[in-house]
Amino acid sequence: MEIFTTMCLLTLYYGFFCLCKLVLQKRDQSCYMLAYECYKAKEDMKVNSDSCAKIVMQNKNLGLEELRFLLKTIVNSGIGEETSCPRNIIECRNSTIEDELHEMDGIIFDTLDKLFARSTPISPSHIDILVVNVSMLSPAPSLTSRIANRYKMREDIKTFNLSGMGCSASLIAIDVVQNLFKSYKKANAIVVSTESLAPNWYCGKEKSMLLTNCLFRSGGCSMLFTNNRDLKHRAMLKLKHLVRTHIGSSDEAYHCCIQAEDESGYQGFHLAKYLTKAAALAFRMNLQILVPKMLPLREILRYLLASLLHNLSTKSQNLEADGGDGVKLNLKTGIEHFCIHPGGRAIIDGIGKSMGLSDYDVEPSRMALYRFGNTSAAGFWYALGYMEAKQRLKKGNRILMSGFGAGFKCNNIVWEVLKDLEDANVWKDCIESYPPETLVNPFMEKYGWLNDEYLSFVRLDFSQIFA
Repeated sequence: MEIFTTMCLLTLYYGFFCLCKLVLQKRDQSCYMLAYECYKAKEDMKVNSDSCAKIVMQNKNLGLEELRFLLKTIVNSGIGEETSCPRNIIECRNSTIEDELHEMDGIIFDTLDKLFARSTPISPSHIDILVVNVSMLSPAPSLTSRIANRYKMREDIKTFNLSGMGCSASLIAIDVVQNLFKSYKKANAIVVSTESLAPNWYCGKEKSMLLTNCLFRSGGCSMLFTNNRDLKHRAMLKLKHLVRTHIGSSDEAYHCCIQAEDESGYQGFHLAKYLTKAAALAFRMNLQILVPKMLPLREILRYLLASLLHNLSTKSQNLEADGGDGVKLNLKTGIEHFCIHPGGRAIIDGIGKSMGLSDYDVEPSRMALYRFGNTSAAGFWYALGYMEAKQRLKKGNRILMSGFGAGFKCNNIVWEVLKDLEDANVWKDCIESYPPETLVNPFMEKYGWLNDEYLSFVRLDFSQIFA
């Protein structure tokens, strides 16, 4: 009997020991954001709608139909008059390797200089992990090597250079950091997220490839993360959930957003009509995994019950993802703030509508698009900066970031706000004037003769994204 009691106690102690070890291990794997810095271009790099139109008209390959398409896209894009482009595009000349690296250095070093100045006493020598994501440029030596050389980082730093990941690449980079934190204790990580525009201006006339010329603008962000709990008191955000969905096994999804050459040999980025369906499918699949993690049980039960009653009342045999007319998940029961990738006005409005969001909820993404344009993978952080500058982010709030990327992929991430945030950051010179009274483009009247239906195929309809 004594032997049996002893064995039971030993088993109990061993189980308790394993549980404590698991809890402590999980605590060490937490991912905290300490700081971030977004890029703000110099005044001589700004382009308004009129100057953008003049740049477009330098393309001698365009006919009247293509010009109408481009100019109408510009004035209907939801992009304001203070966005920025690389100098070689403004000067209407082909890029050189010097232009390409100068563009990257300007964005990356500007944001990192500010980040290290803000994050004292964490210096470049304290960085254990460095991840850089730039989809459309991959020089040798790599961009991570340029950073390590500039800041004289340690010889044992772990560097990762991501390319071809598209507009949600910064969330993928954070996933890389989160997984590395499982192996390295008390580590500090830097993520640099931007895009190379200088060598990627499309000079052909295919409408599906011209669209990127109108939407993409210069931008970037550098972020500092840690899993060191001793620094938790300095952290802004804590990563709660991150779900990645990749449907590249589908040929249609794979080819709907792809870098290619047109019939004339001009290289550009092709956006196919299937893009809308691919985004809807990937988003729905992603939320099926994420929703049970981020919403309270009562909301999930309410939704299931309401869906069941709705199906019984309508005698429907098929349960749609949104539960049918009038039956939807209330995402606001688990999330206070929504950060939709500011890739375009139609994307923001469509996803906002599908998730039942108000104008207030989508305002940060709309304003990020209006002020800075589509800055690719960096766009999330301009929208986050807007929320912070407007003093919306309070301790305990949760933020959902949603983005899409070539491949085709959808990535969603949920953050918890660890303290009240109110830094005006990159918005400090203009936040008082946002939101403006109207988002109507001031050149709409000038280009009023363009009111035709040529843009019908790029009006991305995300209203049925849950269906």
